[in-house]
Amino acid sequence: MADAVVLPGGKFGPAAGLLMYAGAVAERRGATVRRHWWSQPPPDPSEPRIEDWVAGEIGPVLDSVGGSPLLIGKSLGTNAAAIAAERSLPAVWLTPVLTVPWVATALRGATAPFLLVGGTADPLWDGVLARDLSPYVFEVEGAEHGMAVPGPLVESIAVLGRVVTAIDEFLDAIGWPADASGGQGRP
Repeated sequence: MADAVVLPGGKFGPAAGLLMYAGAVAERRGATVRRHWWSQPPPDPSEPRIEDWVAGEIGPVLDSVGGSPLLIGKSLGTNAAAIAAERSLPAVWLTPVLTVPWVATALRGATAPFLLVGGTADPLWDGVLARDLSPYVFEVEGAEHGMAVPGPLVESIAVLGRVVTAIDEFLDAIGWPADASGGQGRP
């Protein structure tokens, strides 16, 4: 059985918005989804020590899960990119913090595939860098850090559907999860 670990951003928990539906994609593929809640308020996310703090939070969770779970992280959670690279874990990074050097460096060192999802109106997103780091990029014109777009609310809801489709297509492309016989595909 496959596992997925969901890491929240700084404002909402791992069962809110984008993360709820991203986790549901993994769940519908037969994965056990473990949603992590930060145990305490994080340090300043613009300081490099945030990377060690996130690793300290998520390391024990990954140790208890074992294997090679899929990581799904939003914003603050993308500071787990170094531990994902170290353990060669596939990942879905929603609104990654590409403006801090340690996240970009960790992503550059990754050996497992990862999807980057962001919007052109998000000050923490860098579409050029994203496309340099991964062949799997889903960028939404005009979307801000929460992936909302200007205009009627239904347009932002449509973006959520497009993000879910992009995650599903990414997981198809990398053959996640692998089935028990060693082949690829959904259960």
